[in-house]
Amino acid sequence: MAQILLLYTGMNMQKTIRKAVGFSGIGLHTGFVINVKILPSAEDTGITFIRKDVPCAPSIRAEASNVVNTSYATTLGQNGVTVSTVEHLMAAFHGLGVDNAVVELDGPEVPIMDGSSSHFIEMIEGAGLEALPAPRRYLVIKRPIRIADGDKYVALLPADEMELTVDYGIDFSHPFLTRQSFSGNFSNNLFREDIGRARTFGFLSDVEMLRKNGLAKGGSPENAIIITDTGILNEGGLRYPDEFVRHKVLDMIGDIFLLGAPVIGRLIAFRSGHSLNHRLVQEVIKKPGRWELTDFVTAAPAAQMAPELMATV
Repeated sequence: MAQILLLYTGMNMQKTIRKAVGFSGIGLHTGFVINVKILPSAEDTGITFIRKDVPCAPSIRAEASNVVNTSYATTLGQNGVTVSTVEHLMAAFHGLGVDNAVVELDGPEVPIMDGSSSHFIEMIEGAGLEALPAPRRYLVIKRPIRIADGDKYVALLPADEMELTVDYGIDFSHPFLTRQSFSGNFSNNLFREDIGRARTFGFLSDVEMLRKNGLAKGGSPENAIIITDTGILNEGGLRYPDEFVRHKVLDMIGDIFLLGAPVIGRLIAFRSGHSLNHRLVQEVIKKPGRWELTDFVTAAPAAQMAPELMATV
């Protein structure tokens, strides 16, 4: 199983991006070309998506109560307006410590880019981070919370230290992709290098079914790992030997950030996906007696921060 240590660095103040950044790309499931702008936001506003292509530009807060679909991606929605495939961008916000931001887009889906969080990380790093005049709050697990579906499960347990640790395993019983696990100590730097670059993946045998159901219209080897019975179609090969489980960890990091605060605890998962991730988040919300919010966590030394971020916080 994977073991990751997530060190929340900095001065434990909330952060936003220093300046606005923009990009364009294709939606994995819709196939639409979508333009996105990420803007700074004030303390205690969280992450908000704004659909600029819809009359009155409705906003959707990135929180668990607004999740409306978890089939093949995490979709947020309010009053019939949706934004799908938010998990890779949410993972980048979570992994780099962005608590507050506004995401404007002119379509119904966050572009898939290369299938990972890599492009989003580059954009956030290019903008830099700015500390805000409010402390960051952490959701500290005090008693176990567990969700299961057959042999799939995901759980949050109390941690020995004020950190998030993750144990993650997958097993697809596939000729090419079977059991994988990931192990490593996780910091902001390692998120970018070892998790953030892991791409989404799918099976060639499922492509026709997905497209008949109106999904994966924008999918290609340019933005996803395509798996056959004997290997992958991507000419460049894998970025990591265990890229598949690393991407599942990336998805989890994005999905649990919909709790609205970084989690302190032990996260253990086997064969979990967006649906089970969301059910865990819902279970956490239902059981407030098993966790508490705190605005103080012992910070890692500033030397552990990425050099390019240190100057901005």
